[in-house]
Amino acid sequence: MDGVRSAYVYLVATVAAAAGLLFGFDIAVINGALIFLRQQFGLTEFQTEIAASSLLIGCVVGSAAAGWLSDRYGRRGILKVSALLFGISAIGAALPHTLEEFTAARFVGGLAIGVASLLAPLYIAEVSPPRIRGRLVSLNQMAIVTGILLAYLVNWLLSYLGPSSWRWMFASAAIPSAAFFIALFFVPESPRWLTEFGMGETALAVLTRVAGPKEAMLEMQQIEESLAEEKGTIAELFQRGLRTALMIAVVLAILQQVTGINTVLFYGSIIFKEQLGNNSASAAIGANVVVGIINFLSTIVAVWIIDRVGRKALLMFSSAVMALSEIGMGIGFHMLPHPSVLILTLIGVCVAGFAIGLGPGVWVVLSEIFPTRVRGRAMSIATVTLWIACVVLTLTFLSLVTAIGISGAFWLYASLCIVTFFFVWFVTPETKGKTLEEIGRFWKR
Repeated sequence: MDGVRSAYVYLVATVAAAAGLLFGFDIAVINGALIFLRQQFGLTEFQTEIAASSLLIGCVVGSAAAGWLSDRYGRRGILKVSALLFGISAIGAALPHTLEEFTAARFVGGLAIGVASLLAPLYIAEVSPPRIRGRLVSLNQMAIVTGILLAYLVNWLLSYLGPSSWRWMFASAAIPSAAFFIALFFVPESPRWLTEFGMGETALAVLTRVAGPKEAMLEMQQIEESLAEEKGTIAELFQRGLRTALMIAVVLAILQQVTGINTVLFYGSIIFKEQLGNNSASAAIGANVVVGIINFLSTIVAVWIIDRVGRKALLMFSSAVMALSEIGMGIGFHMLPHPSVLILTLIGVCVAGFAIGLGPGVWVVLSEIFPTRVRGRAMSIATVTLWIACVVLTLTFLSLVTAIGISGAFWLYASLCIVTFFFVWFVTPETKGKTLEEIGRFWKR
């Protein structure tokens, strides 16, 4: 791939991955804001879980609709809708005077995240040459962790404004939302979607620009063959072969969430403030910045090695590291007084383990393992499942801590990391270096 084509491919993938930046920011901004929200609205533990989870309920709805909408109206067009929803939510979440108004605005943001979480990796996978597809899809995860880190930094800086600082935390997302919407006018539609809807010449032009004439003709032929062979119905997903692919995708989506990483992303400031000493709000939010930096740097490592090491190895390494660190965290929280430095270190190790493997790896696998014509619907099912698992985790964490203690909660998550390790080892196939059409034919054996 020459320098011009390479630069163009990375440019297109980066624009699409900007959805991930907004995704990460909206997911993580609640972390610091929760401290002030609890004070301003006098929230109980359950109401705090509702405030944190309202976004995620929107994610379930958005991801459920995104697959069908993108198959009908195109990947790029629906990403534009998500950009508008991001902006509406950012302003709406900054203005409410009741918990109900706040949860409604966050629900709209969840719709945007649900759409973006499905379509950004799917779109990138469909415009990327096979040899660097894993790296480019991982750019979406890179953008997500960049958004998370940005949210932590913004939260920390704005926290010094006092109790009303949470309003500015949410409003700040409006600017990147507008930039993302404008940038989408300068990238092409997915060549696979264009081919499916009879725009083969346009699709070939896109493929030529990203992969070169020779590879473009070969991939175009493979796309046409795969579309001719596939019916593209929901029923097809439950036929032999694809049924296995769907099961793997759904289980991986659930396991990515229930291994416990979002307890840190959503409730980190509360953990640091209430479980590790009576820290100030700004100090607790500042600790999240360190976690965000670790997340960011570890994801850079993942982006550069995922196409060399492969998906399975990273997923297994990730789940093993998370299991060991969460076992250690449980032991630390069981000790009195809590060894704060040890626990913070183990939280950092856990986040690093997730960022190197389960974070980007699951999204890469979900974007790769389904044939073209059913990919949108299949990813929608898997992504809906992922967000439902995330809702369950977020809605139960504080209650679980009350019921079995924070040590018991992390030991439970560690056991699910062990389940993940063996599921990847024995069930999940390796997709490194294969074209999307080759992977699709694999399920017909």
